[in-house]
Order: sequence, then structure tokens, then C-alpha cells
Amino acid sequence: MGKKYDLSNLGILVVDENANMRSVIKTLLKSLGIHEISECNDAADAFEELRTSKTDIVIVDLAMHNIDGVEFTQLVRTAKDSPNRYIPIIMLTAHTERARVLAARDAGITEFLRKPVCAADLYARIVEIIERPRNYVRSKSFFGPDRRRREANGYDGDDRRNSMPEDGDADAAPQEPETAEGAEAS
Repeated sequence: MGKKYDLSNLGILVVDENANMRSVIKTLLKSLGIHEISECNDAADAFEELRTSKTDIVIVDLAMHNIDGVEFTQLVRTAKDSPNRYIPIIMLTAHTERARVLAARDAGITEFLRKPVCAADLYARIVEIIERPRNYVRSKSFFGPDRRRREANGYDGDDRRNSMPEDGDADAAPQEPETAEGAEAS
């Protein structure tokens, strides 16, 4: 598992409509040494709980009625009365279709974790939050943790994203875009 952290001072808020799942998550968190655990069965109560409890990380289920995990994340990140726009949010869900993952990312989650969940995976997401805190980005349509995970290899110019290879190898040399003529000549 790498470096071992003392997580006993963390305050975690678990938001899930399913009482059994909240119990499972609380048990896992306690096994990691976390004792300050609040729980809510809906997003509206969770938003209010953020105002009154010492919360360092929120773990929220994606599929909830009324306000789902994506809408809750958007509310935390963008509402004028948000108690903490910068709080790390771990999205927990059994629904891992690409569209749902992208919607959660675009809402501003910090980490994503699929069910069924185990202590090692939960610990890994918490460690990621501790060891690699992400800068926050604000634009017209987004506020939340920077969605880019790989390093830009020190390049900070205007076309930085265009200089990254498609295959994700940040150490490879940038390639010229292929044109229709170039594709036919091959």
C-alpha cells in the first residue's frame, strides 16, 4: 500500500440513500482508523451537514433520488451559499458507464470509486487526495479540481494540450497532426 497515513483526524461525510451501504462505508473507514464519520441519506441534508460538522472529505453516491451525486457536487462547487467549494469529493457508484463517469468528473468530483468497494481502494483514493492535491480551475462552465492528471512535461505554452501525444506517453516527442494527404501516402 505504500506510505501509511494516520487518518484518525480526518472528518468524513458519507452520503448514500442506502443505510446498508452507509454502514459498509463507515466500517471500512473505521478499519482505516477514521473515527469522525457523519452520514446523511440525501444530498440536501448533506449540504446542511457540511455547514455544521468538521468534514475534510465527502463520499457521495451517484444514484440518489431528488438530488443525485452529480447535482450535489455541482451544488457544493458552485452554490453561492456553499460551505466549502474546495472540499474533496469521492464519487461512489455501481454505475460506471463512461457518460456517468464523465458527468461526475465534469461536475467537479475529486476521485471516483466503483462499487463494490474495498478498504484498499478507498484508502488509495484518500491517499491520492493527500499526496496529490489538485489545483482548482474556474471557467464559465466549470469549477472544480483540475481534471488533467498527467504532467505536462514542463511545457507551459499556448498549445500545451496540442503538444501532448495522443497515446498518453508524456515523454514521447510531439507528433505533427496527420492530414488526409499524409494518410493516403502511407
